[in-house]
Amino acid sequence: AKAGDEEIQPNFSYSLMDYFLKYFMFLCNLLFTVLGLIVLTLGVWGLNTKESFAQENIGTIGTDPMLILFSLGFLLTLLCLTGCVGALREYCCLLKVFSATVLVLITAQVLLAIVVYSVRDQIAGYLRSGMLAAMANYQDDPDVRFITDEIQFSLQCCGADNYRDWGVNIYYNCSAPGVLACGVPATCCINPLENGTVWNSQCGVGAQLLDEFTAQSVIFLGGCLGGITHWINQHEGLIGTVGTIVVGVEILAVFITTRLLESIHWHKTHQLHRVINTAV
Repeated sequence: AKAGDEEIQPNFSYSLMDYFLKYFMFLCNLLFTVLGLIVLTLGVWGLNTKESFAQENIGTIGTDPMLILFSLGFLLTLLCLTGCVGALREYCCLLKVFSATVLVLITAQVLLAIVVYSVRDQIAGYLRSGMLAAMANYQDDPDVRFITDEIQFSLQCCGADNYRDWGVNIYYNCSAPGVLACGVPATCCINPLENGTVWNSQCGVGAQLLDEFTAQSVIFLGGCLGGITHWINQHEGLIGTVGTIVVGVEILAVFITTRLLESIHWHKTHQLHRVINTAV
């Protein structure tokens, strides 16, 4: 009777689709795990290069942009490694943690989008405050200086609203005693290269004293807020597409994880029934 039962007992194995979803999820998470490790390594390298863990710098590590890079890399690696191992080894607990975390991320992104949309009229004010704060700390924080220089150089702008905004910086303020007084950074200059090859860090000296007609031949007159707003308006379609794709990929990950969990549960349940029926 047992032999007969075994002959008619169906073989409950995974379908090709289940195998595809399992290894597709494994490979995708493996790829993003490697990406997370790269970001994590860059964050560690940045923190180490800047000696952020030194005793004299440890107090300001919370505002270090490299810490953000480190945290993102760590969280991405941990999350994707959870999905990777969970899919390959069919650990339901890891897959559930992965799915729940991705759902939280989706919810947070949707809420963030709603908040940004609801305060869209105040964003310009926040950007202006942030830009002025960055300009005030321009000489004291190398990360702030790098980001500010990149914005001004890339968007060909100077200051928040105009070049005279650099008066908020104690070194560029006209009451300052140094050579930088009443000047602007070299990234404000139309031609910061002397003889086309050597970076001229003094090209913006005294620029705040110039009227707009004279200054326009030396520095960029337009503020960076207008440049940032123009860039966002110009690329809003791309930004929306990227955001939609990211959320879509996350929803797909949750769907695949749910399907994989159902398949694992179904397979293990029927496998258990088969063992019980065989033993009876």
